[in-house]
Amino acid sequence: MILVCGEVILDLLRDPGQDIVERPTRFVGLPGGSPANTAVALARLGSHAGLCARISRSSLGALLREHLSVNGVDLTYALDAKEPASLAFVDVGADGSAGYSFYVEGTADWQWKLDELPASLPAAVSALHAGSVAVAMRPGRSAIADLLTRERGRRMLSLDPNVRPALIGSAGDARDWIEALVASVDLVKASDDDVAWLYPGDSVDDVAARWRSLGPSVVVVTLGPNGALGYLRGERISRPARHVDLVDTVGAGDSYAAALLHWLERERLTTQVSRGELQPGQLGAALDFAGAVAAITCSRAGADPPRAEEVAALLASDVAPLA
Repeated sequence: MILVCGEVILDLLRDPGQDIVERPTRFVGLPGGSPANTAVALARLGSHAGLCARISRSSLGALLREHLSVNGVDLTYALDAKEPASLAFVDVGADGSAGYSFYVEGTADWQWKLDELPASLPAAVSALHAGSVAVAMRPGRSAIADLLTRERGRRMLSLDPNVRPALIGSAGDARDWIEALVASVDLVKASDDDVAWLYPGDSVDDVAARWRSLGPSVVVVTLGPNGALGYLRGERISRPARHVDLVDTVGAGDSYAAALLHWLERERLTTQVSRGELQPGQLGAALDFAGAVAAITCSRAGADPPRAEEVAALLASDVAPLA
């Protein structure tokens, strides 16, 4: 199992088919939250994916739970929480990029206490992934950080900061906290937007080197339409982005993170990542696979990651027929 720890949020997107001149603005509600999206993407790709989350026991929370279950996400480690569910309004720009406004005061996702998290994890959990707002929001962030520290060396640990500036304070404070998390894990996946906000003026290469020096054996930075970069043991691996008829980028980074984790587990390389033994060619293949998964996600509205057969069909189309 790949266990993901983090939030489940309802994303509200403006109805793209609505004529707002004639009637009041309508919104379409789609299940989201970066870790939840990652868990769904993992399950659709064929991994045994679990989600460790505090899910509101409200009617909205029940709908979010149903979405996860229908998509094959194991909810053994999900808690029923008395607090309300979190909401995010998603503003999709003309270029397909997404901005977020959150309603999270007192909601379920951030109220973790250490004794609510699993006291131990079975050996069947090959990787533990955490990220986004849940690793940054008080009071629960400290409990998740303690979980990562405890599990260091027991299984591959992965982090996607997925920075949301409106929720996490100043870049300086966030940088200190995220670096403490980076030091606890084996693999970090971030976007160039994350890097630019956390380290204004620094290059992606410099930030990746800084993070690598803190402990993780692999750092991956996605560059949107410019592809992605992977770093390990002094190697810098560059991969271009796939051409895509862009609808929006909602969930693309989450799908990318899921694809990396799925590929590494499928190829039985999670232990090599933890030991710092992953090879450049292996990381390059993982980046290619993740790029294909993210491209499909970008070709449709909202966080709607592809299933394994869709990715297989795309990758098969890359192979030229024999003469």
